[in-house]
Amino acid sequence: MNQFTPKSLENVAAQAKEQYEGLVKAGQEQTVKQFEQTATAAKEQFEKTAAQMLKSYEDLQATGKANVEALIASSTIAAKGAEDLGREVVAYGQSALDKSITTGKALLAAKTLQEVVELQNDFLKSSFDAMLAETSRLQELTTKVTNEALAPLNARVTATVETFSKPIAA
Repeated sequence: MNQFTPKSLENVAAQAKEQYEGLVKAGQEQTVKQFEQTATAAKEQFEKTAAQMLKSYEDLQATGKANVEALIASSTIAAKGAEDLGREVVAYGQSALDKSITTGKALLAAKTLQEVVELQNDFLKSSFDAMLAETSRLQELTTKVTNEALAPLNARVTATVETFSKPIAA
């Protein structure tokens, strides 16, 4: 029969304590290592997500700025076009008024009723033809100005759709 002496019991207890402490220490080290790996992975993912969000915000800010610039450019083109159209209408009005005055003077100087009728007919025909020609010209100018004014906005719509259609980089 094996007898345990107090000294041998102390040795066994010391060994058991040593093994237990070794296991606890190994478990703690493994837990700390896993925690550090998880914390590092979480930090990397957070930094990556934050960078993507910051880039998305910067892209959105740049897109907004470019959209405002396009709106200003479009408004400038439209304002200049409206000014040009206004000048054309005033010039046509002045021309029509001058022609009316000239015709009125000619009518007053007419010697016969036949001459008055011919002057009046010529005036009406030429005035109608001039009005049709001017209306057509103004319509073409309006279409041109409208297309030019919309060009910057169309370009921004296209660019914005392309920007927001791209998937976020993973």
